Amino acid sequence: MESFVLAPGQANLADLQSAFSAEQLHVSDQGWVNVRAAYAFLLEVVDSGRTVYGVNTGFGDLASKAIAAEDVCELQRNLLLSHACGTGEPLPADIVRMMIVLKIHGLIRGHSGVSEATVARLLDLLNHGVLPVVPRQGSLGASGDLAPLAHLCLPLLGEGEVVYRGEQMSAAVAHAELGWTPLKLGPKEGLALINGTQMMSALLGHSLAQLDKLWQWAAAIGSLSHAAYAGLDAAFHPDVHAVRGHAGQISAAAQLRGWLDGATYTAQSRSWVQDPYSLRCMPQVHGAVRAAIDYGEQIFTAEATAVTDNPVLLPESEEVISAGNFHGEPLALVLDHLKVAAAELASISERRIYKLLGGQRDLPLFLVASPGLHSGLMILQYTAASIVSNNKQRAVPASTDTIDSSNGQEDHVSMGANAAVQLHELLPEIEKVLAYELLTASQALTFRDEADEGAGLSPQQVALLADFRAAVPPEQVDVFMAPKMAAATSFIGKYALPQPVVA
Repeated sequence: MESFVLAPGQANLADLQSAFSAEQLHVSDQGWVNVRAAYAFLLEVVDSGRTVYGVNTGFGDLASKAIAAEDVCELQRNLLLSHACGTGEPLPADIVRMMIVLKIHGLIRGHSGVSEATVARLLDLLNHGVLPVVPRQGSLGASGDLAPLAHLCLPLLGEGEVVYRGEQMSAAVAHAELGWTPLKLGPKEGLALINGTQMMSALLGHSLAQLDKLWQWAAAIGSLSHAAYAGLDAAFHPDVHAVRGHAGQISAAAQLRGWLDGATYTAQSRSWVQDPYSLRCMPQVHGAVRAAIDYGEQIFTAEATAVTDNPVLLPESEEVISAGNFHGEPLALVLDHLKVAAAELASISERRIYKLLGGQRDLPLFLVASPGLHSGLMILQYTAASIVSNNKQRAVPASTDTIDSSNGQEDHVSMGANAAVQLHELLPEIEKVLAYELLTASQALTFRDEADEGAGLSPQQVALLADFRAAVPPEQVDVFMAPKMAAATSFIGKYALPQPVVA
């Protein structure tokens, strides 16, 4: 059974991915030391009678309301219950799991003031496969992801809904089956659990992994479209990209050269001297997407280990500081950036589809042998264009919006959670457009195969095309297209795309 030990401040992306996928998660000795020290310090503060936000005061605009000493524990329970106001479809299980890992990661830094029992029960959820049901809508991305995190942590109290052994049930039923006793939260624990950016962060991390895969596919598929359109490879020359100097562009050009390495069609003389932008400028456009992914990974790894609740405990200096580390703006801006980048990856893909269907460069109109009697892939492009248009609407920045909450106390919110959900829902649409381009390129190359002895493809292109055609064969006449489009999308989702040797 694969296990992983989570240590405070462990920001390596590979380690984080191992933690997310581990069947059993544990906390390092230093993590437990930090938790105990912060909790002991918090109890000292409470015993001293100091007024601390969220410990012996109300929340948000109720911060001026004092809470009696005998009510501080009830206050934390009430907080989780009242803030569990989420709605909409539940988040997928892998996102929920990532949220729990990220929440633990922040708590073991030792600046939140939660008990060992609380961290241990969060580990229990992961290690016993008890995943809370977390609705995806309700966070403003301001005081963190309040509503989603309340749903995430309610099961610690035996409240809310969970999925256990593949069945959705009340947390109380799961507790009974496992022999668990619901926790009684101590001072500040509820606040530490629901303040934080863990939903936004989890969606960012998951989306980055998905977008990276789609970026790899865009190069592979783009190279096949390039071959189908009898494109020129001069625009991918490494020196061209070196003189501009963008790392993402250089990487994208190298990726394309890797797919074209060994192709003979690129050496053939042509009557044209340049290709349309959707082919010639793949390194520039794909490269800008690469840069967005790389920046997103920097933000994600920083946030994955961050302390994002409020107030922040500083046991070393015996300070308790109420600040705004829960604000989602650092995430909101990069999530919006990635939405635009993802939409562009599909946009240029749809333009390549359009070019291949236009009856140019010795290809038949709409890629069918008898245009007129047969419509070929004409309407496939309509569908791709519809998706791309919808993508553009979804890519409108969420972070430029703000709405007052908590009676104006929270007067500027990031809306990063909306951006995170939009990005998560956008990526399957990008996959569809790329799949339709792959189907189109495969069909177009049938008209090159005989004349050009296999179209002069590289060995890696030949292997990918053969595997795709085994799953989605080309057609000579009109057929029911929707199942073929679905099969192409499924192929991209399941196929283990090899990485070419880049030059």
